[in-house]
Amino acid sequence: MAKIIILHGSPRRYGAVAKLASIAAKGVKDAGGEPEIIRLYDYKIKECLGCVSDDTKYCRFPCIINDDDFNKIGEKILDADGFILVTPVYWYSMSGVMKNFIDRLTSMENMIFITGRSLLEGKVAGLIASGNDSGTIMALAHMMIVLNSMGVHIPGWAIAYHHSMDDVTEDDQAVLDSYNVGYNVAKLSDIVKDTGAWYKPDVDMKKLVEIANKEAEKHLSQQEERKKLFEKLLREAKD
Repeated sequence: MAKIIILHGSPRRYGAVAKLASIAAKGVKDAGGEPEIIRLYDYKIKECLGCVSDDTKYCRFPCIINDDDFNKIGEKILDADGFILVTPVYWYSMSGVMKNFIDRLTSMENMIFITGRSLLEGKVAGLIASGNDSGTIMALAHMMIVLNSMGVHIPGWAIAYHHSMDDVTEDDQAVLDSYNVGYNVAKLSDIVKDTGAWYKPDVDMKKLVEIANKEAEKHLSQQEERKKLFEKLLREAKD
């Protein structure tokens, strides 16, 4: 049974984020998983200190900031198979508390420099965003690229969004997609569980560079052809 943490990033317990989080939880259950909703506004999540910029060895999990609730929630993330971020849209991005939480996840990702592996590698995530007008796609894209850079899997049909002043339950697509976010995160979590490391750092870099350069050398004639073409077009433009 996949354990999935659903992180609720809104101060409102009754709004669109709360509704979509509950729908995603139903999707998790229907896929045979066990959901747990955590409302980030119920906890104290301090801003990241950026210690990694001073020395990569400072940034580690448990996070060296030890007077807030991040490490406690972080342990739940590590104990789970996957997680879902559900956020309101604040000026084309996620809420402040969600941004702080994601920044602090760096402590888990940066363990690649401490133990050789990101603690988030192999986890599965889904993303849901809701706003009154625009910005949902920007918020989702931001979260997606960050999580992928941390080693997290994001399955197909694992994003959902709503951008309207209307009640989110009137948006059939947002409701259905949110359900499938939960369903697919739980489903993929069962599939990839215990599959081991995904990022392979111990490769022959010289060999990779050699392969790249040999491939480019095969087509150097194209570079000359393009140069001649551009020079011809420039002459024609002057005439």
